[in-house]
Amino acid sequence: MRFLKDELAYFFSGKGMPYHKVSLMIAVVVTLLFSLILSNNYIKDGKIAVIDLDNSRFSHEFIEKMNASPYIKVETMLNVPTDPKTLLYQDNYLAVVYIPTGFEKNRYNKSENSIGVFYDNTSSAQTGNLKGALNTIVAIENHIIASPDVASQGLNSEQTAAVIGNISLNERLLFNPNNSSSNAMVVGFLFFFSSMFFVFAFIGMIARLRLEHKWEGQLLAGNPLGLMLRTLPYCGCLLVSLFVGLGILRVVGDLMFMGNVFTFLFSVVLYVLSLSFMCMLFGWGATNPGVAISKMILFLPGGFILGGYTMPTAILSEWIRILSHVFPLTWMFRFTRDIILRGASFMDVGQEFGGFIIYTGILAVLVCLFFYRERRKLLGEMAEFPLDF
Repeated sequence: MRFLKDELAYFFSGKGMPYHKVSLMIAVVVTLLFSLILSNNYIKDGKIAVIDLDNSRFSHEFIEKMNASPYIKVETMLNVPTDPKTLLYQDNYLAVVYIPTGFEKNRYNKSENSIGVFYDNTSSAQTGNLKGALNTIVAIENHIIASPDVASQGLNSEQTAAVIGNISLNERLLFNPNNSSSNAMVVGFLFFFSSMFFVFAFIGMIARLRLEHKWEGQLLAGNPLGLMLRTLPYCGCLLVSLFVGLGILRVVGDLMFMGNVFTFLFSVVLYVLSLSFMCMLFGWGATNPGVAISKMILFLPGGFILGGYTMPTAILSEWIRILSHVFPLTWMFRFTRDIILRGASFMDVGQEFGGFIIYTGILAVLVCLFFYRERRKLLGEMAEFPLDF
């Protein structure tokens, strides 16, 4: 009991983590936050693109019926041949529906009347409701016997049978047709756990410099670039480890690497830099490396949860998808899907690269501002108490 009393005294002393408060706060925040994030129990108004080469009255009616479904939102409609893969870059759409020439004509004869559907299968969970909705719409179209409409066109019974059942869906699962875990969760875990141990190793750097009495010298004799150069050993290890992991998945597993390796290397370099700058910012005011490490939860798990490897991004509200870009891992996961699985070139994701460069630049500027603010503070203290230095 004496030991228990001693531990209780420390527990409520405020010298360690106030776990009696943190435990309740975590329970409340997690339940409320994730209830809000996951408030959409299904993907409502899943965005699709339609390539309508027939451009007829019936094709327009069919598109309107798709758009009326609660699971489908026709975001873009094109009337020229387009490679469906290019429309799926940057998670723009869940699928592309391809309506061929002669769609209306084949509706009223015995010819086969096929609609092509190209699903983005980088996450198989995101297309379930969409597939069901499209199959239901086609089934309804194939079993509508609208007597006034049929009679108005003068169709006999044989022609009516053709009208009833000649529409079919030809489906293709793009990018990960076999639902391989190497192309999905394993890649997500590789980046998350590698990044997590990078943060453990690096986020306490500034706190360590303070404890070693090197921080004042860094501020007075150095500059922000000198501080950033300290990240190179850690960044180099993370960069190499990620490519070693991907290489193992490519050789031993069945990872599909469809893009250019140098384009992907550029995205990883940006990611490693942005993650290191984020570590500096969150670990800046920590009194020791242990306190700094505890702040990892503020910026790393969020990217893993909202980045698209634990749940489809389409299930999230639009404002949450926008907000998720404050996490470096969200950007990296988008590049992973676009470059590795979809085979996008640098120009195909140029807009996304531009956004990531701006994001990384903002983090670098914040590091510089923190550095010079800390230097001014130190110079002010030296001027006020010169003998202490």
